[in-house]
Amino acid sequence: MAGVQTAVALREQGFTGPVTLIGAEPHQPYDRPPLSKAILLGKAEDSAFDIDFEALDVELRLGVEVTGVRTGAHEVDTAAGPVPYDVLVLATGAEPITLPGTRGVPGVHLLRTLDDAARLRPLLTEQHDIVVVGAGWIGAEFATAARQAGCAVTVVEAADRPLAGTMPAEVAAPMAAWYGQYGAELVTGARVATVEPGAVVLVGGRRIPAGAVVVGIGARPATGLLEDSGIQLGPDGSVVADRHLRASAPDVYAVGDCASYPSGRYGERLLVHHWDNALQGPRTVAANILTDAAGKGGPGAEVYDPVPYFWSEQFGRFVQYAGHHAAADTLLWRGRPDDDTWSVLWLREEKLVALLAVGRARDLAQGRRLILSEAVLDPERAADPSVPLKAVAR
Repeated sequence: MAGVQTAVALREQGFTGPVTLIGAEPHQPYDRPPLSKAILLGKAEDSAFDIDFEALDVELRLGVEVTGVRTGAHEVDTAAGPVPYDVLVLATGAEPITLPGTRGVPGVHLLRTLDDAARLRPLLTEQHDIVVVGAGWIGAEFATAARQAGCAVTVVEAADRPLAGTMPAEVAAPMAAWYGQYGAELVTGARVATVEPGAVVLVGGRRIPAGAVVVGIGARPATGLLEDSGIQLGPDGSVVADRHLRASAPDVYAVGDCASYPSGRYGERLLVHHWDNALQGPRTVAANILTDAAGKGGPGAEVYDPVPYFWSEQFGRFVQYAGHHAAADTLLWRGRPDDDTWSVLWLREEKLVALLAVGRARDLAQGRRLILSEAVLDPERAADPSVPLKAVAR
């Protein structure tokens, strides 16, 4: 998404020079959200972007893996030979974290690419017993698809609740019930000891039948190719970009899952692994490439500081999140967590900084605008789900 949208944005904003898009996968560039939904369930064969790259005069080099970057020479190294650049945009995305001891083990799968989905689809069709390791966003989405296909599903989570790395306990707690309601078993506080043929064995001895094991325990920026490049990486492995999405090396930008950026809105550096970030960031990168090429870089360059946003379809629910709640001082519920629809608001000094909406799309849309405007809210009215959020600003 990030690489494709950068190429498109460059053309839309008037860039007339050559644009080359290099990708390691042989497939036409495609969108990833359908991998855990329509493609996995056999309702679609692919999710290729409906973009005429030839008409845009964008050169695609597919099935070409970049192995390194030499910033001094302004070249990227590939198996097919070096490729020179005037400007380089890093849009390498993120790679899933593997479960220790399972790399190369038959029957253990990750879900990140079109080929991953193609390998998993027949297992769902044949209704194998599925064990999902990790009750995060991707684990929940895969468990949902597997249940829709009629598979027996067990989700194993090392923490004491789902979404432990992203949501506070009181917000994640009601989500734990969704698994059982959808016919999946959620096992929390459990670690995998080993994966055997046909089974997952937990620490403590429980043996869970498994025709397939799907690992969804997180992802990290895919930046291994940047070792020895001179491009600064953060402790989390992300490319350390500035507020204009420029990397530390001259003429290098970074966008999407591989890049972190300083947020003035939230007062900290953010690493956002979500689709909307890969859609919005390229517009800023393209604008700043054009600005820098015209010799107008600096304070006048476009700043990247959006309200982060993502969504997830799981267990018959549409879940949306906007903002960043780490520094909030107040949490408000709109609705009861055991109802079908509800929202959670995070406030800081009575200003909305983040919200989670379950089946309440209007709350999300109105709340996102309130975050942008930094409006002061009336907490009592904001907690009343019958009052539109747009009406609670003081």
